[in-house]
Amino acid sequence: MQRDIDDSGMKLNVSIVMYHTPVAELNNVLSVLLQADEVNRIYLIDNSEGQMQLPVENERIMYIFSGSNIGFGRGHNVAIRESIKAGVPFHLIMNSDIIFSAENVHEMLTYLAGHSEVACLMPNVQFPTGKPQRLCKLLPTPIDLLGRRFLPEVFIRKRNARYELQHTGYDHIMNVPALSGCFLMCRTGALQQAGLFDERFFLYCEDIDLTRRLHRVGQTLFYPNVTISHDFRRASYSSLRLMWIHMRSACQYFNKYGWFHDPERDEVNNQFIYTFNHLHI
Repeated sequence: MQRDIDDSGMKLNVSIVMYHTPVAELNNVLSVLLQADEVNRIYLIDNSEGQMQLPVENERIMYIFSGSNIGFGRGHNVAIRESIKAGVPFHLIMNSDIIFSAENVHEMLTYLAGHSEVACLMPNVQFPTGKPQRLCKLLPTPIDLLGRRFLPEVFIRKRNARYELQHTGYDHIMNVPALSGCFLMCRTGALQQAGLFDERFFLYCEDIDLTRRLHRVGQTLFYPNVTISHDFRRASYSSLRLMWIHMRSACQYFNKYGWFHDPERDEVNNQFIYTFNHLHI
C-alpha cells in the first residue's frame, strides 16, 4: 500500500564493510553518497590489519576500525545497531565496488518509504560490461549451492537457470525469496524484527540467510526501475582459502535450515513459482 511520504521520514544510514579496499574505489562511492541529501550517516567498518587514511572527511562519515577481520555480517551489524539505536528508519547495506548515482538512492528510498509492506529492495545489478547479474534466487538446496560449484555446467545448467529465476526476465518488480547483499536497502524496523546478520557466517551465504528471514516479515523485492553496476569479482573461484570459507558457510546454512528436509524452503519456493506463473500467463 502506497502512502504520502514525509521528507523527515526519509533518513538513511549506510554501511560498507571494508577489507584492503582501494582508496580510489572508496572515494568514488563516498562522493556519490555524500551527494544524497537523504543519507544521514555512512559507516565504514574497516576489517583490515591497519587503519586507512580516508580520501575525504565529512561529519556524516563514521570510520570504525575493527582491529581484525570480524567478517562481513558482523561488521554490518555494528552499523545496523546504530541505526536501530538512533531510530533511523532505513539502512543501506552495500559493497564498495558499486557504480551508482544519488538519484538511484533517492528513487529506491522513495519507493521503500511509500510501501510499508516492503522489508527490503535490491536494484537491477549489472557487470561493468552491462551484462546482467542474476542475483535473484530461490532458497537454495545443497545441489544449488554445491553442485553449481563443482559439477560441469552442462549437468547443472537447467537447474541453475531455475535457481537464478532466469525465466522471469528480470524486467519487473518481484517478491524474491533470496537477494544479494551487495546493495540492499532495508527498513530498519524489519531488520530489528527479523534479526540482524547471523554472525556465525564469516563470509558468504549471510545475505541468503538474512533475506530469507526478512521475507518472513515483509516483501523482499527486486526493483528493476533502478540499475547499478557491480564489479562482482567472485573471489572464491580463484582462491582456495575463500573457496573453503564459501563451502563452510554453505554447510553452516544447511545445518541451520536443513539439508534435504526444509519445509519452509519448499513452501516459499513453490509459492514464488506459483505466483509468478499465474501473474504472467
